[in-house]
Amino acid sequence: MAIASPSAPTFSASFCGGRADPACLTRSPPTAAAFPHPHRRLAASARLNSSSPSGAGSGSVSPDNGDLSQYELHHAFSSAARRWGGSPVFVALPTDAMGPGAGQVRRRRAMAQSFRALAAAGVEGVVMEVWWGLVEREQPRVYNWDGYWEIVTMARRCGLKVRAVMGFHQCGTGPGDPHWIPLPVWVLREMEKDPDIAYSDRFGRRSMEYISLGCDSLPVLQGRSPIQAYADFMRNFRDAFRPFFGNVITGVQVGMGPAGELRYPSCPSHKLMWAWRSRELGEFQCYDKYMLASLNACAREIGMHEWGNGGPIGTGNLMQDLENTEFFKSDDGSWNTAYGKFFLEWYSGMLLLHGERICREAETIFRGIEVNTSAKVAGIHWHYDTKSHPSELTAGYYNTSTRDGYLPITRMFGRYGFTLCSTCFEMQDVEEKQMNPVSSPEGFLRQLLLAARVCEVALEGENCTSNLDDGSFQQVLKMSKFYSDGLEKPCFSFNFVRMDKNMFEYNNWVRFTRFVRQMSVAKIFRARLGSHDIHSSAADSAKLGFSFAYS
Repeated sequence: MAIASPSAPTFSASFCGGRADPACLTRSPPTAAAFPHPHRRLAASARLNSSSPSGAGSGSVSPDNGDLSQYELHHAFSSAARRWGGSPVFVALPTDAMGPGAGQVRRRRAMAQSFRALAAAGVEGVVMEVWWGLVEREQPRVYNWDGYWEIVTMARRCGLKVRAVMGFHQCGTGPGDPHWIPLPVWVLREMEKDPDIAYSDRFGRRSMEYISLGCDSLPVLQGRSPIQAYADFMRNFRDAFRPFFGNVITGVQVGMGPAGELRYPSCPSHKLMWAWRSRELGEFQCYDKYMLASLNACAREIGMHEWGNGGPIGTGNLMQDLENTEFFKSDDGSWNTAYGKFFLEWYSGMLLLHGERICREAETIFRGIEVNTSAKVAGIHWHYDTKSHPSELTAGYYNTSTRDGYLPITRMFGRYGFTLCSTCFEMQDVEEKQMNPVSSPEGFLRQLLLAARVCEVALEGENCTSNLDDGSFQQVLKMSKFYSDGLEKPCFSFNFVRMDKNMFEYNNWVRFTRFVRQMSVAKIFRARLGSHDIHSSAADSAKLGFSFAYS
């Protein structure tokens, strides 16, 4: 049983740079007056209960001319969820929804049809990833929001809400990846000049996924610190989309690390989908000069100079059994010594300090705006049933069999009014342990949910893999109930990751719409189509959604 520990210490070794506040150059999107009134309702015409195959005139939105302003949709499921205490469901957009430079929406017509299908199914809204590497791509302080403005407007016309994710990280594995979105070009140029802006492990391997938090407050980005660059980006987003806050944009998730999660890039993000199968330990990311300077200063402060020269020795290799390593082994590993505790407190404390800096900026920027702010914690579970939890330690979560590493993070989010987001809601121990006996996604998630309950922090759930089977959906319902049961005012919502062609396949769509209905605690979905009320079953919604496949 993990026990709570005091909050991570504040370290005196900080790096502060003067804050510059030059005027931002913004590529302004069209004015709000150019679009229909935000309260205009949208009409959809569709034939439900049709036995004919999907296609023109069968279960499709009409007229099929792309002019969404002519449609009216009574979005009943989501309002029922709010009215009856249910949990709203959001759907993440495809990673490649935006073209290069954020100037245009890809597959615009298919996305519009998919939005109408989601609204008809009772989905509350969509999750829109807003990429730093696209919006502020070529030059600092020059922002292009055009494509994102179009998506938000499209969502409004369909009666959907939007959760915007501030993506300050890299997406994909490289130029050959169809989902490749690197950091801004001008940031990469600064990394070429000073490679220590990027994280480094003990072998000197650099991670370009996210800027090292060791230089959070240093003016390494053409006179600005990374925290200032993130804040300027969020501030410009707030100003550009101000007409939409409250009525359309209801949430902003702030990225804090690789994959948008508050963690170190202990192993590449694309591996996190399968790393648990090989029990990868991860590598400590503390070898860039900025991280080493902080470590050295903290070691000197307590009179242990030799502890400040680098990360732990004896951590083994990535694929090694933890019991064969000096640092991670269960019974007498150095993770549980005075040195190990010093290092892990510093390492996790730096991550916590990074999260607090960003939370503070975001809270200030969105203060007075009708929008919920949130941040994400990674679901790293493949050594959860061990004493040392090595893969969590290398990611920055000082969580072991004797220490609760998630409570300090949750408390920090709570201080700034942030909602906590986490994955793994669909994962089951009985399946994972067949391939990795020391993995426990349910154990990890229960610990995190208990921390959220104790700290009275609202929760956003996510799935880790795009499973659309009944067992996965039932597991989500089970874990959401674990969090909500007994709370006077439970605040839970779910982000389904993500929208693709497979989601709209008939059988998958039937299961998904049933899940949305179960989450919203709604017995009947009433869709107003033209002047008629139609009572729709799961199969009816499926017929509507089948013709909207996002391809």
